[in-house]
Amino acid sequence: MNWVRTTLAAALCCLAMPAAAQTTEAGLKPRFEAIDRQFEAFQHDTPTPGLVYGIVAEGKLVHVRGFGVQDLPAKRPVTADTLFRIASMTKAFTALSILSLRDAGKLSLDDFAEKYVPEMRGWKYPTADSPHIRIRDLLSHVAGFVTDDPWGDRQTPMPEAEFAKLLRAGVPFSRVPETAHEYSNFGYALLGRIVANASGMPYRTYVERTILKPLGMGSSGFEVSEWPIERRAIGYRFEDGAWREEPTMRNGAFGPMGGLQVSANDYGKWIAFLLSAWPPRDGPDAGPVKRATVRELAQGLNFMRVTPRMGTAAKDDCMQAAAYGKGLRVSQDCQLGLMLHHGGGYPGYGSHMLLLPEAGVGIFVFTNRTYTGAAGTAWDAMFALDKAGVLQFAEPPATPEQVAAQETARAIYAAGDVSVAGSALAMNFLMDRSAEGWRSDLAGLRAQLGACAGKTEPLFPNGALSVAFRWHCDKGLLDGTVLLAPTRPATIQALRFRPKPAAKP
Repeated sequence: MNWVRTTLAAALCCLAMPAAAQTTEAGLKPRFEAIDRQFEAFQHDTPTPGLVYGIVAEGKLVHVRGFGVQDLPAKRPVTADTLFRIASMTKAFTALSILSLRDAGKLSLDDFAEKYVPEMRGWKYPTADSPHIRIRDLLSHVAGFVTDDPWGDRQTPMPEAEFAKLLRAGVPFSRVPETAHEYSNFGYALLGRIVANASGMPYRTYVERTILKPLGMGSSGFEVSEWPIERRAIGYRFEDGAWREEPTMRNGAFGPMGGLQVSANDYGKWIAFLLSAWPPRDGPDAGPVKRATVRELAQGLNFMRVTPRMGTAAKDDCMQAAAYGKGLRVSQDCQLGLMLHHGGGYPGYGSHMLLLPEAGVGIFVFTNRTYTGAAGTAWDAMFALDKAGVLQFAEPPATPEQVAAQETARAIYAAGDVSVAGSALAMNFLMDRSAEGWRSDLAGLRAQLGACAGKTEPLFPNGALSVAFRWHCDKGLLDGTVLLAPTRPATIQALRFRPKPAAKP
């Protein structure tokens, strides 16, 4: 029947995406030992001198384990209080600082960056029609700068005066701004300068006052020398068969792209804060930045990619749609829905974080070996939790209007005639398909499936005005969707059925 949409199966999948966090510490706890073994094996086999990882759920760090040592000569063991530099995972702190300044009316994301960084004025752009760089372009890495790993990492201690001199000289572009995504540490150093100039205080001071201190991240900061050596994970690289200590870089102009140092105990508070922004809800907004603002980190520009999963799950057929948000990478997974993640690679350190906002769960890992972030292990651990059935995704409850819409659809099917719906149909409904045509279609469906008075699956809401359903009929299944019109009272603007006859014996 030509009115049946063959895409309903895909729609049902998408409508079933989770909307509220329900995963509990009690549900996760039986899996901790197995995940410990995964990370311990990574630390031993890669190898890395030391590693710490944590799992966050129910608004707190529910599990944390360290393996190996934080420094090779003294062999101090890694603990939840050991301090690691988290490299590019710093970028989310920078992005949220920009958004908080926007909330305070200090800037607009559509402002040209040169408004706050005057050294950029007069730059020569690649073409005469190149747009000037906006703040939002820097956030999502579409400013046209070249990918600068590993050059950017080594610029961390650059003095502000030297950075200003570099900016005044202009920089070569890799491409025209706003035409493609290309990852740029330089761009996030610019964002740090914008934070400082828009706020009237040094970048590190703004982050400390706005994010770190309110979240109780008292062991976190940008100048590593302010903490005793006994607390710090010393960074190493493995070269020519031997461990070599990486130079400890001081804080400088490029700190906003990767210089933050944290402990696992502190970082768990940050992950819990990010996860607390989901789902949208009524109630107090405790901050330190608004929930709606935190959710903006997951909003990317339109340069989407199709990518495989990380870790051993990359062998699966599932591909992800991925983009760069604001300081976080954003993926839609065919099973787990929204995934926020980011890695960190740095001289002497590697890191990774992976969040499932709709399940309220996050995993993060730090190591003290150059560019060794254990990303695949973190993803494997999350997929193992899903396979074990301990990630709990609660469906949003159906609204009264959605429940009523399904009952109207049921009455239509039982009668074989849409006229029984009366005023429940929107004005377009019978203009799009005549009542006579509907009678013919319904008669064909009933001939295929018989009566549909059996089991009814739970409704799958998609927002408040669309809902999918599945009915068990005498001779198969009937999938359907109802789309309500934006009117009061809500009326049905579209009704679609997709029959699934039982297999013949």
